[in-house]
Amino acid sequence: MKNKKTLVLGATTNPARYSYLAINKLREGGHEVIAVGRRTGKVSDVEVVAEEKPIEDLDTITLYLNANNQKPYYNYILEQKPKRIIFNPGAENDELEQLAKKNNITTQHACTLVLLSTGQY
Repeated sequence: MKNKKTLVLGATTNPARYSYLAINKLREGGHEVIAVGRRTGKVSDVEVVAEEKPIEDLDTITLYLNANNQKPYYNYILEQKPKRIIFNPGAENDELEQLAKKNNITTQHACTLVLLSTGQY
């Protein structure tokens, strides 16, 4: 299985949240993870950072923010030129999806945890 460098946007250190579970599952699957959230901390061996740093060779951005909370990140998301953006349940956003398509970024409505557990990631 190929390492897919993944940005988890909306990351949290709260173990009850899906983004937390996704970071752990991605790491278990051998994927490199960059985690950006509002509060800093650590999940497994991954630092959760609040600043938006450029990322080279990004494969996937998986979103754990609702449409409203995604707005401030639009430019950052598009500037990273990911191959795909996964809109997890609750993160659906037509506006961002259109912007992604205009920038030749594949979009997917899916749950990252399900994709990982079924080997479709």
